[in-house]
Formats: sequence, C-alpha cells, structure tokens
Amino acid sequence: MRPAGHLLLLLLLGATPLSSQQAPPSARATRITFAPVIDGVLSEGVWEGASVLEGFVQREPLDGQPASEPTLVRVLVDDAAIYVGVTLLDSRPAGIVTGEAIRDYDLEQSDAVLLIFDTFNDQQNAFVFGTNPAGIEYDGQVSNEGSGGGRFFGGGGTNNRRQQSGSGGGFNLNWDGSWRVATSVDSRGWNAEFRIPFSTLRYGAGSEQIWGLNVARRIRRLNEQSFWAPVPRQFDQYRLNYAGRLSGLVPPAQRLATVTPYVLQKAVRDYQAGELDFGYPTEFGADAKVQVTQGLTFDLTYNTDFAQVEVDEAQTNLTRFSIQFPEKRPFFLENAGYFNVGAGGADLFFSRRIGIGHAGTPVPIVGGGRLSGKVGGLNVGLLQIRTDDLGLSPETDYSVVRLARELPNRSRVGGGFLRRASGVDGDWNHTMAIDGQLGVGEAWTFSSFLARTETPGLGGQDHSFDVQGGYTARRFRGTVNYREVGADFNPELGFLPRSGYRYGQAFGMVYFRPGRWGIRELRPHVSFFTYRDLTTGFEQTSRLHLDSHIEWEDGMELHPAVNWVREGIERPFTVSEGVTVAPGTYDAAELAWVFFTDESAALSFNGGMNWGGFLTGDRINPYGTITARRGSSLSASFRLDYNDVSLPEGDFTATLAGLRLAYFITPRLYLQSLTQYADRADSWSTNVRIGWLDTAGTGLFIVYNEANGFDTLALDTPLNRSLTIKYTKLFNVVRW
Repeated sequence: MRPAGHLLLLLLLGATPLSSQQAPPSARATRITFAPVIDGVLSEGVWEGASVLEGFVQREPLDGQPASEPTLVRVLVDDAAIYVGVTLLDSRPAGIVTGEAIRDYDLEQSDAVLLIFDTFNDQQNAFVFGTNPAGIEYDGQVSNEGSGGGRFFGGGGTNNRRQQSGSGGGFNLNWDGSWRVATSVDSRGWNAEFRIPFSTLRYGAGSEQIWGLNVARRIRRLNEQSFWAPVPRQFDQYRLNYAGRLSGLVPPAQRLATVTPYVLQKAVRDYQAGELDFGYPTEFGADAKVQVTQGLTFDLTYNTDFAQVEVDEAQTNLTRFSIQFPEKRPFFLENAGYFNVGAGGADLFFSRRIGIGHAGTPVPIVGGGRLSGKVGGLNVGLLQIRTDDLGLSPETDYSVVRLARELPNRSRVGGGFLRRASGVDGDWNHTMAIDGQLGVGEAWTFSSFLARTETPGLGGQDHSFDVQGGYTARRFRGTVNYREVGADFNPELGFLPRSGYRYGQAFGMVYFRPGRWGIRELRPHVSFFTYRDLTTGFEQTSRLHLDSHIEWEDGMELHPAVNWVREGIERPFTVSEGVTVAPGTYDAAELAWVFFTDESAALSFNGGMNWGGFLTGDRINPYGTITARRGSSLSASFRLDYNDVSLPEGDFTATLAGLRLAYFITPRLYLQSLTQYADRADSWSTNVRIGWLDTAGTGLFIVYNEANGFDTLALDTPLNRSLTIKYTKLFNVVRW
C-alpha cells in the first residue's frame, strides 16, 4: 500500500470506544463568596464547608492498593478563580523530602502534589499545576495525552536524553502561567493551597461545565505515587481518560488582555571581534495576549524576548548530525502543542528555527502574532512572524497554519502548511502535511503523517511519511515504526537531522516484579533501528540494543546494556580536528551502562559508561553528574562527559565539564551559576544570574556572562563579557 493509502486507512477507521474500565470518581466544587487567604494554612471556615476528595489509590509501587498515607483535597470556586486546598497527612513528618525551592523543580525527586485540569474534557489536553513542601510553582501544558513527538530512545544510555524535549514531548514544562501557591509543614504532614485564576486557563463556552480532574501525590521516601482517580501503572498522569470529573464550575465568559513588556540594559564587549571598549545597548519589547474566546488566544510580539537569562547546557556531539535544543522564549510557549506536526526525527515545525541562527545567535524578530486554541471543534494554530534584515540575512516572513480535530479514544486527524519567504526572488520554502492518530482499545495506538516540501532548485524526492504502531499493557510494551524521508525533503521551519533515508525500528520491553532483594522492577528489553539510503539502500546507521533496567525501591537504577552498532559513511567525515574517517562501513560492539542513585538524597549520582568500538577504532566515554543538596536552599552539581577516542586516523579526547551552584532564598528569589568547559571549543564560560520572580516567570534578572579561551585563562583576556539587567512584568490591561 502506498504511503497515502496508509494514512487514508487510518483516517477512515475512526476512533474505537474505550475498553471497559471502572467509572472515574466525581466531585463538585463548592461555590464561595469570600476567597481564602493563600498562606498554606487551611484555617478559613470556607474550607470546612467544602466536599472532601479522598480515597487515593497507588500507581506505584502497589497499583490498585490504597495509598499508604491519607490525602484530603477540597475544591472551591468563585467568579475569578479555582481554589484547591490539599492536606497531605504523614505519619512520619520528619521524613518529608522538601525538594529544591526553585520554580519547575523535578517533582519526582521530592514529596509533591500535582493537579491536572482537563478543561475542555477532551481527554487529550490539560493544564498541570504542582508544588512541593518548599512551596514552588510547577506548571505546564499537556498535549496529545503527553505522547508528543514519538521520540524513541530505547534505553542504553546517552546523557543527551536528559535534554528537555519541550512541547514536542507532549508535556511543555517551559510554559509558565499566572497563579499562586503556598505550603506549610506541621506535625501532621504538610498542606498546599492553590489559587488558579480562570484567566490563566482556557476552556469551552457554556454555563455550568464539567472538567476532567486528577490529583497525584508523591511520597518520595517510599517512592510512592498515588492518584485520586486511579491510573494503572503502565500509564502516567497524562493518560487523561482515567481522570475524574469535576462539576459545579461556572467559568466566566469575560475575556482578558494582558501585556508583558520587558526592558533590558547591557554592558557587553566582544574581545574576539576586536572591540576596544564596552558597549551599552538598551533593548525593549513586549508580548501581548488577548483572549478572543475562552478557548482561543491571540498572541502578539514586538522585538521578541529572547530569554537572555537562560543558557543552553553544552552537549558533546561526535556524530554527523545536529542536536536539538528546547524552545524557551515565552511568546512561543502557550499552546505550543497545537503547532506540532510530524514525529521525532522529522519534526516539521520547530520554533527555534525562527529568530535564532545556526550558531545560536539571535536574529531580531520585528514582530508577529499567533492564534491558538480551540474553536468549532478544531485545534487551531496560526502563526505569522517577520525577522529583521541583518545584511547577510534578509528580512524574512514565517507562516504556519495547523488544524486538527480530536476524536474519541486518543484519536485525531489534522494537517499543516508552513512557509518561509524573504524578499529575495527564489528564496522561499513550503511544507505541507497531513497526520493522524488512532487509538484502539486501551493498549493500541497507531499514528502516521505524510508530508512534502517545495523549495526552488529542489525537486524529485521531496516527500516524507511515517507509520508507527504501539502497544502498552501492564506486562509488556512495544513499538514498530517505519519512516521515509526523501533526499530533497527540506522542511526549513522544522528539525531534520538527516535526509534521503528509510528508517525502521522495533522495540519490546517486558516488566517483572520479583518482590525480593530490594528490587522493585526488572525491565528487560530489546530494540533495533536502521537508517538506509533511500536510493541505494546503503546502511547509514543501525543499532541492536539489549538491556534490562533494574530499579530498586528507593529509585536507584542500573541499566547494563550492550549495543551492536554499524556506521556507514558515504563521504569523508571529520570527527575531530585533524582526524578524518574515510568512507566505508564500520561495525562495533559497545557496553552502554547507565547507573543512578536516589536523586532525592542529599548526595546523588547520575551517569554511565559507553565503552567499545567506535568507527574505525575504540572509545571510552564515562559521563555523570554528582549532586549535593542541603535542605531546599542549597545545591551544587558537577557534570563530566569525557570521550577518549583512539582511531587509526588519529587519537583525540573530548571533554565537557560543568559546575552548577544554586542558592534558593525563597521560591521566588534565587542565585544560580553555571560554569562550563569544553576542550573541543578551546573555551570555558560562566553564567551567573540573580532572579527575583513575579508571576508567570516574569520579574527582575541580573545576569553576568563570560567566555574565555582555553589558552587564556587569565580574566583580563576573555573572549567576551556581558552584564545584563532585565525586567519584565505582566499587566492586566483590559477585561470585558
């Protein structure tokens, strides 16, 4: 069957009904006149009059069993916001793990409570709000039940797996909403009090509504996770068809317009460019957000905020292909999942292509707009952006149209059109795609996309398609995938590490729970993937991976993997300066072990070892991060990624080291530093930042950056230096 036939069959099948499962629990929000004070102490009388959500059920370690400690949840509502009060009783309050006091800290490494609101009750999209006993704000948006771009890692250890996948991963942690939370710890456990304004949420039209709701609790010392609406252990909290139902909500029909301006003052000097003195540029710009309807948002930007307060964590890359980094600019984050087209390895829209050059240098965005959300039963993503003329890079327009309709049981169908065009004749690119997903029962999921591009001067193989099937059950999980990408397929608004190939992949994992030796779970698995030249069939890359994850009760894991790898090089490949590997096919075997301890402990380790054949020779690659914490206020981590490569063409090493220090004064006030060293770039760099946060990730930031050449460690001869003071604030402009 031709690729289009695969997709047509997928779309014609439609969605199948869910298999039988227990009816989810339901609750009703209690309407109030006077709002409680958000102080982490549920002392006001309004909480006493609210219905109690209780009876939490474990997902881990004993799924289906009652939670080991009681959790009581109360939900209030008024015309402006939803209020959630959570009492997390604990018979051993001294054993509560508070976690670090920094926004969006990994809640798997502390005691925590998580609220999941499916505001459209579509069982595919949701807002997430959480906290730990330190009182942090943790939030994000779920799309496509968290399944996202279909990235396949297969285990076995690569430290690049820790890189965030952003919205493409189905859960966008980089989104920051405007809401409040406070916590307190006492002799009975701990408490959390949330205020979530309706203006932060997006929802459908209508008077009284029913939303999906689930509440998750983590007790870290027991490595236990429990839910108000039970979720089987083969799924995670984003499996929204298991969520309970929350009624008693009458969200306001009013709409809100907000403006988030920023002003930035720099002192900067580029020594490499020969600048003799510091420059003092001033920048300002703004993002505006208008609720067209309760479910549809119009975003505008002028001189877009480039999130200068954050730096990407450096990565070692010994491959022929580029590495993907996540989007962090606020303008692109809300409803980012509504723009996703394609799958891992062929992402057709990647917003970092707009306004950021290949070397990571910002290209000024003159302005633009985004329209995203739900209207008429459709998921809508529209974008128009213009970047400035930098001489070598002409003024350029970027346009995206993405429409999708969600169907029952994890199913959907959609399409997209993406365009890049400058004012130069013949400088344009189009990408067109249709895609779909089909859920069959609880266990089976099938997905596919078909796309082609148009680029002046390129023709012939300008297509791409992907077909994927997955099965998830309590004791087994497996996937199969086939993808084809033409040699002339050129999605200039996407992320495509390689082109002109056929890709096949198969993966299977079995789950065992021995109940002895302190081991919680064994996960033996096997995976295989291969890339072959689309025209000649030449095998470019393949890997057979055998592994068994061993997980202990405290969360410690060991992954003793073995890989058999083939690299087929069609053109000379310079893997390091002065070291070039000739074309040919090179087979190798390697150990790829991963080991990490309980990462919530005061001292923890996460790392591994790749050891074995590499191209024409051998490689030893130990890597890891050691982290030390003191309470919720202090943390320090040292990261090392060392490659010792021995080839007939020449020997070389590649070392990447980083030291991260942090002092969290309060959840809204912090001091952090990141120092990184890379011998391949002959440089080391330092980023020091003070953040004083307001709502939605805005606030005051003071940032110092410095980069030095490896041979010029003296501080008076750096490559560049800058001091940045940036202030950004959210204003509610009009409500109607």
